Amino acid sequence: MNMKLLVVLGCSVLVVPCSFAAEPQASSFVNDVVPILTRAGCNAGACHGALAGKGGLKLSLRGYDPLADHFALTRQALARRIDGQKPEKSLLLTKATRSIPHGGGTRFETDSVHYKVLLNWITSGAPGPKSDDRTLTKLEALPPKSSLKPNDELQIRVRATYSDGKTADVTHLSKFLSSEEPVANIDEDGKARVTGHGETGISALFAGKVATSTITVPFAHNVKPEVFAKAPRNNFIDDHILRKLQLLSIPPSGQASDAEFVRRAFLDTCGIVPKPNEVQAFLADASPSKRAKLIETLIERPEFVDYWSHQWSDLLLVSSRKLSQQSMWGFYRAIRSSVAENQPWDKFARDILTASGSTISNGSASYFLLHKDVSDLAESTAVTFLGTSITCARCHNHPLEKWTQDQYWALANLFSQVGLKNGSRAGETIVQSLPQGDALHLRKGIAMPPTPLDGKPLALDSTEDRRAYFAQWLTEPSNPFFAKAIVNRVWKNYMGRGLVEAVDDLRDTNPATNPELLDALTQDFIKNKFDMKKLMKQILNSAAYQRSSVPLAENQADDRFYSRYLPRRLSAEVILDAYADITGVPTDFNTLQIGASGGTAKTTSFPVGTRAMQLPDSLLVSRFLDAFGRAERTVTCACEVTRDSTVTQALHMNNGQTLNEKLRQPTSIVNQWLKASATNEEILNRLFLLALARKPTAMESKKFLAELDTASKESAKARQEAIEDATWAVLSGKEFLFNR
Repeated sequence: MNMKLLVVLGCSVLVVPCSFAAEPQASSFVNDVVPILTRAGCNAGACHGALAGKGGLKLSLRGYDPLADHFALTRQALARRIDGQKPEKSLLLTKATRSIPHGGGTRFETDSVHYKVLLNWITSGAPGPKSDDRTLTKLEALPPKSSLKPNDELQIRVRATYSDGKTADVTHLSKFLSSEEPVANIDEDGKARVTGHGETGISALFAGKVATSTITVPFAHNVKPEVFAKAPRNNFIDDHILRKLQLLSIPPSGQASDAEFVRRAFLDTCGIVPKPNEVQAFLADASPSKRAKLIETLIERPEFVDYWSHQWSDLLLVSSRKLSQQSMWGFYRAIRSSVAENQPWDKFARDILTASGSTISNGSASYFLLHKDVSDLAESTAVTFLGTSITCARCHNHPLEKWTQDQYWALANLFSQVGLKNGSRAGETIVQSLPQGDALHLRKGIAMPPTPLDGKPLALDSTEDRRAYFAQWLTEPSNPFFAKAIVNRVWKNYMGRGLVEAVDDLRDTNPATNPELLDALTQDFIKNKFDMKKLMKQILNSAAYQRSSVPLAENQADDRFYSRYLPRRLSAEVILDAYADITGVPTDFNTLQIGASGGTAKTTSFPVGTRAMQLPDSLLVSRFLDAFGRAERTVTCACEVTRDSTVTQALHMNNGQTLNEKLRQPTSIVNQWLKASATNEEILNRLFLLALARKPTAMESKKFLAELDTASKESAKARQEAIEDATWAVLSGKEFLFNR
């Protein structure tokens, strides 16, 4: 029947036209009963959906196995949960309404829709799943978008469309989530209440599908339209970001100074601090296109290859923890070669996922040594190349996503025919595709047709290489996950926060902060044939990237809509390399490391001047890198790299040998300044240019020079120690350790 949805907003009424049935029209076990059990929490992990069930009743978690659930409710324990003679006396109803004692409390009332549907189902003979049960084809959350004010309330309605063309209001059967509780929370009946400013996605989950309603709550800032009209726009990125900022009434910060930009771009693109002559040349350039020219130069530098090879080595878990030294080096060299050649991302992925032969001569094949178990291989591949976790679906349907257990094992079966055997050389393994072999469904004990997520199945008896079939699906331009996942990772590198955060948590219930921008970036990336450098140049050239990190009063609370550049601490490897570059004392990496077998073994001898960003292995012993949060490369997760400040870091800076020893070396920059008879003022200017790409402020000069001049009057040794202390103070300060 036709309805109109009335939404009360303070004193106003929002009318949303709807056309769907108020209640399900039939008591279907799959479409009506199971959703009620899910909504009421009966089959949740804390209740009867637990591994061993509860109170003698075991249901499948969130209803992933309707046949087993029907048997448990109607046949187990002499069918005592269903009373066909007196349906209202069924334990399924009396427990849930707490007419009799129930450890789970009251799940619904006797006058509720849930009670009536279950009573009708029992009265009808408690029929089970049927082969001709209609299936859900579409789910919508209404209204799809709304703009509200603090304390407003909005009733979200959920409409289901089925395979028979009929629609139904399934609000009372849906579960709701808010992606940003500080903006708006949502109760179990779908009523949202605005609690703050910003934007949130309200996700409605029903029968394995997710629908989202976006609630926008503009900030109470009186920002004139011309602020956004006059803001610089360098490419389509800025159009999307400024549109979102105007919607939220968040003004953008001004553009970063040239000194800020040059240091920022060097660090974000190559992981290095620019040298003073590079800074001065850039500042002296009067060309209006000098930033674009600098970007072109940066992506062609050898340090660019170091930086991004390290990034992808973290992602792909390159480490001698599971690989021999020979295989580890082979994998690293393959990655490095790909970056140096600017290999398109789709080819990079295909080369890895279809790699065969020797892990030494074809290093990409080592990917299959790192993930020998078929489940680990499927799960790691999903995170690495699709940016999504399917791990929960190994044992049951995913609780927060649409992936089912059947889909999980269908995907896993694509990787079940990978064979490994020892090669003729030390540390060599031969990877090959086998003509047979299946991964059996954990619960059903049968092989599912090999099928990519939401893709077309491959026949179980097909002779086509399953890995090649998956790689072809993965890299198709129409694939909704592949390009989006890497675009989101690269965006975070430059902008400090993913459009979807965390970057390996892409799912419908975790919407992007600017989905239109993410879609536009993804389509541009695909149009440019998965060219990584072109993607990076788009981001680097945008006015959004080139904004100042200094907040305005109106945007200081913004940490996700890119009204300003988000400062973040440098990675462990970048800091260590910067210390070596600035002090002039290379880091010695020729130490013992833990070998793949768990014992200790001598590392490969690294030439003097090897940078932390050039290390292929994460097992090399380095207290500094450990303290500052390098990736261990044990699991495919962005959470492995940490940039939080800790007490351990402070202790290492104060008492550790890394920086202190570098400053005391006879070849250090401090001794070079002294040998060159540089004045205190010259030393201070050089120090700030080296570390911060700027000269000291008048206040900084006054403070530092007072200390240096006092020490100079005491003795040469006192002056040297004062210069070392000043250098240490700058290199351990917040401005140096953060990219701004």
